Amino acid sequence: MKNLSYPFSRERMYLYNIQDEDTFFDNATRSRIVHEILKRTTCSRANNMMGINSLIANNIYEAAYPLHDGEYDSPGGDVNDRKLLYQEWARYGVFYKFQPIDLIRKYFGEKIGLYFAWLGLYTSFLIPSSVIGVIVFLYGCATIEEDIPSKEMCDQQNAFTMCPLCDKSCDYWNLSSACGTAQASHLFDNPATVFFSIFMALWATMFLENWKRLQMRLGYFWDLTGIEEEEERPRPEHEAKVREKMLRESDKSLVQKLGTGGTEDADDEDKLTWKDRLPGYLMSFASILFMIALTFSIVFGVVVYRITTAAALSLNKATRSNVRVTVTATAVIINLVVILILDEIYGAVAKWLTKIEVPKTEQTFEERLVLKAFLLKFVNAYSPIFYVAFFKGRFVGRPGSYVYVFDGYRMEECAPGGCLMELCIQLSIIMLGKQLIQNNIFEIGVPKLKKLFRKLKGETEPGEADSACSKHPEQWDLDYSLEPYTGLTPEYMEMIIQFGFVTLFVASFPLAPVFALLNNVIEVRLDAKKFVTELRRPDAVRTKDIGIWFDILSGIGKFSVIINAFVIAVTSDFIPRLVYQYSYSHNGTLHGFVNHTLSFFNVSQLKEGTQPENSQFDQEVQFCRFKDYREPPWAPNPYEFSKQYWSILSARLAFVIIFQNLVMFLSVLVDWVIPDIPTDISDQIKREKSLFVDFFLKEEHETLRPTEEPARRSQGASRRSGGSPAASPVPSGRSQRGSSTSPGSQHTSV
Repeated sequence: MKNLSYPFSRERMYLYNIQDEDTFFDNATRSRIVHEILKRTTCSRANNMMGINSLIANNIYEAAYPLHDGEYDSPGGDVNDRKLLYQEWARYGVFYKFQPIDLIRKYFGEKIGLYFAWLGLYTSFLIPSSVIGVIVFLYGCATIEEDIPSKEMCDQQNAFTMCPLCDKSCDYWNLSSACGTAQASHLFDNPATVFFSIFMALWATMFLENWKRLQMRLGYFWDLTGIEEEEERPRPEHEAKVREKMLRESDKSLVQKLGTGGTEDADDEDKLTWKDRLPGYLMSFASILFMIALTFSIVFGVVVYRITTAAALSLNKATRSNVRVTVTATAVIINLVVILILDEIYGAVAKWLTKIEVPKTEQTFEERLVLKAFLLKFVNAYSPIFYVAFFKGRFVGRPGSYVYVFDGYRMEECAPGGCLMELCIQLSIIMLGKQLIQNNIFEIGVPKLKKLFRKLKGETEPGEADSACSKHPEQWDLDYSLEPYTGLTPEYMEMIIQFGFVTLFVASFPLAPVFALLNNVIEVRLDAKKFVTELRRPDAVRTKDIGIWFDILSGIGKFSVIINAFVIAVTSDFIPRLVYQYSYSHNGTLHGFVNHTLSFFNVSQLKEGTQPENSQFDQEVQFCRFKDYREPPWAPNPYEFSKQYWSILSARLAFVIIFQNLVMFLSVLVDWVIPDIPTDISDQIKREKSLFVDFFLKEEHETLRPTEEPARRSQGASRRSGGSPAASPVPSGRSQRGSSTSPGSQHTSV
């Protein structure tokens, strides 16, 4: 239960349980009130600029921020909220504890409180998915000896003579030499991964539904259910743009009206017309297209690197045996480095493009920034993975008719075991490298380097400059030396990209949730430590939800269903195995599957100059094999796609349709079964509304009896809302915090 609450009003002071005026409003509320006053105050000495934000934008002030409660690591003394947060939340040693969400909200405000509540729920939901992912991986390990296709590839008696992997310098080779790759592919390409993909799609839906329930519960106990969107003041950049336009048009009256600091009327939306905004929109559109094209160009450049490097290494006998491993490893590392560099560039470019569009309010600015940054970072992070999953090995051609690029370089092929193993390597290295480098370098190392750089420049540590004047430096001096707060966009973006790694290609890497869980256990405490010890205290902001991030999460969840369907159908061998087992196998097993997937080619039909030079193969070769479904050389239509090819293609398309519709249906079913609002919260909201109606009817009735009004008000001021419907409710404006780890702690906001 929580105390009955009502928005604070000076005219109805008698309604509230005010025991101590100094503690009636908590620190976050006080800072929000002060910040609101500063935003609405006109500075007559600075061209009648409206609000502290305009003064900071024009470099009249350097910064404005609420103060921290005190030192977080001072020995002894009073225990303030900052010190309590550090001890119970912002240390790595307390990683096993629940987050004190109520205390976080009290100290930083609802917006930051909701972020850490969302991050905590996401991390806890990774536990069951990690367990299932490990089970799927262990299933692959346990059944590797029973996998018939792998055993056939490793059986040297089969003697599948494969066509050369490159022209001239590459020789014929036995398929059994790729035994290790085939066995490793089975670890991730087995029937269990299909069911794991369905599970992860439902997992994403259940996570979003449970977040909506938790968000509603927190909104109730934090008194956010009835909050109305406040009319935001225009951003300083927008006001400056309007002022510039008015000056250009020499409209003195409008300039004077804007300069007085009065609130803008409804016509202000028309002050910047589409003609004023068109150059910014065109610049944004062209820049985004250019950067997406740049990303694709870099991916193509890495592909060219792989092709040319593989051809160069194949010329040397010493490096010929490790060509595939060397090329794959170096190409993935190059992709990782490029992704990390472009991430930083794209973040800065997205912010610049949003500024030139001149959004009117901070909320509009944030939404446009998030959409641009997410689009660019999504393409940047996933384009190399999309290439390996859906494009590599699709445009190779066949022996005697290969596809060449750049004057004689053959397009690269998938490994004999398929491209799924390489997709797994690509995804794991990019995901793990991105998490480790961003956490250890960008979030930990960069702040320490900045601190060291200030030290080398001779800048004193916090408080040292005032040591000669005072033994105890003021809190605003201590806070000024901290890093400025720049918003939650980078924190959300990092987790959203990780959410994409966990859901989009989980069919190829079942261990992705495990590594995400390990990262997030550290990430929660890392972010907590950053907010408590390294950043200036943010302004407390009230909000009902996480905003546009929920829509992005929902979109990724739906997109992941389509992507995993195509990964299973196109990239893995799951569908070809099913088709062979139930349509072409003589005994209903996978015996003979490898031979079924290999086509014949007459080596005498190799183009002049592409035959292996100085072949040392131990037998004379008349026919070599290659992985494809084509007619043999002795067929009426040699090397055309066979009936098996069209059968498998039809089965793949049918699987995508069935898988997508099945998972979407189950997701809708889960969404329907789980209500967005918990039943107990819904009942309490209805009960509170009824109590409010009864109470205000009584108050209105009492105003008609002025002779009894003082006595009744005195009686009403002592009432407290209780658990009984018969009790006379009186709204309480004083915050009462219970257990900081429970969203059900007693709390009343103002």
